[in-house]
Amino acid sequence: MLINWGILGLGKVAEKFAADLLLSKDAKLAAVASRDKTKAEAFGEKFHAAYSYDSYDALVQNPEIDIVYIATPHSFHFEHCMLCLKNGKSVLCEKPMGMNFGEVNAMIAEATKRNLFLMEAMWTRFIPATEKLINLLQEKIIGELSYIRADFGFKSTAAPESRVFNKALGGGALLDIGIYPLYLSLITLGIPTEIKAVAKKTNQGVDSVSAQLLSYAHGAKAILESTTEADTPVEAIIYGSKGTIKLFSRFHHCEHIAIFRHGEAEKSLQIPYIGNGYFHEIEEVNHCLFAGAKESDKMPHQMSLNLIKLMDKIRKQTDLHYPADERFS
Repeated sequence: MLINWGILGLGKVAEKFAADLLLSKDAKLAAVASRDKTKAEAFGEKFHAAYSYDSYDALVQNPEIDIVYIATPHSFHFEHCMLCLKNGKSVLCEKPMGMNFGEVNAMIAEATKRNLFLMEAMWTRFIPATEKLINLLQEKIIGELSYIRADFGFKSTAAPESRVFNKALGGGALLDIGIYPLYLSLITLGIPTEIKAVAKKTNQGVDSVSAQLLSYAHGAKAILESTTEADTPVEAIIYGSKGTIKLFSRFHHCEHIAIFRHGEAEKSLQIPYIGNGYFHEIEEVNHCLFAGAKESDKMPHQMSLNLIKLMDKIRKQTDLHYPADERFS
């Protein structure tokens, strides 16, 4: 028995995802959909999809599809996720799952009501190096955590109307890449008690620089940065009472971890991932569907709610608004 996947939205990330889907012995790419018929047919042929549609409605009405991977621009995630759920399809939705807490909460409520699986596609959580990091922290290999620092920056050459900068498409540094440092802070330090955020805006009204200082009840701090203006190291360092763990570039899907314990030699770990890295979240979803689970224990609904709450608070502090905010205002 195979899990029949559909892919809705056929951009660059969807190509990498589809390539990894072919590596899974438990999955089959059954259908793809784009509003561009030629693009859909070319994508379907390249990745051996049984059906290629130029309509999202046609894909979700295909009775053979078990789950749909949504890879459309951020601002369409809510609409497309609800379309899938209301047509009885489980969903793996690219991050951020929604534009705000209202959207994410409504998506989870719909999935729960219809007894369907739903997960935010935070591939970072399933990368083997991230799994190793979580185990190391549970073992308190560097003691009690006191401070983390993480960055994600690239110098974008995209046009102003592109997904990266277009407000109507959910553009900006925070939602696109700043979500990764924030997610790392959640799986290492938990929910902060205080947030101090600053941002730099583009002429399009989205953030090109986003930075946060997070404080925690136990005294720990996190400094997180994201930008579309500069190529930054894209590394993360986690400091503890007994040493330090470094996640090398790019930390959100890294393959190299170094452990520095006080008074000991550096320990370097090479932990490769399979394919483009999306294979691991695909396997998690397949496992959940075979088990009849409606959410993943590793990336549960509550984590998505915690993450979007953080981003909403940061956006409020930095006066960053999107058209989608009017839906749940």
